[in-house]
Amino acid sequence: MKRVLISSCILLAAFCVSGCATIVGHSTQLMPINSTPSDATILITDEKGMDVFKGSTPTSVTLQKSDGTYWGKKSYIVRISKDGFETQSIQVTASANGWYIGGNIVFGGILGWFIVDPWNGNMYNLSPEIINTSMLARTAHNNKSTDGSISIMLIQDVPAELRGKMQRIN
Repeated sequence: MKRVLISSCILLAAFCVSGCATIVGHSTQLMPINSTPSDATILITDEKGMDVFKGSTPTSVTLQKSDGTYWGKKSYIVRISKDGFETQSIQVTASANGWYIGGNIVFGGILGWFIVDPWNGNMYNLSPEIINTSMLARTAHNNKSTDGSISIMLIQDVPAELRGKMQRIN
């Protein structure tokens, strides 16, 4: 009985000195990146302005969730560009995951919340988890008429700033 009690105490102590997100989480996250049209250039920079990835769509990139400092969550800007299309900039940010918040109530306790998990970054998830972007053509419009006539075009060819001025014709 004494042996079982000692083993239980050792197991309990191991859980108390580790954070729950540290046990089940990872320090990196795989992020799929897609664009329409494909074969667009991707440039990812971190919160310090350092380039961390350059490639083309479609691809998947492994990103760090923490910078290795206490509460050091990462953030990124993903820029997707292609000739003839508007460049897309997508902000990627880290936030605390459910294992850090709820799991430490059950397993990690105060040590998990304030010491273990904040140091290793396993407590974060990057959002968005997947990037799927549709790129808009750079041309202002395709109406080449100068006589005041009406042209028909696809809604995605209409610049965003002009869509609010559109009127429905029945």
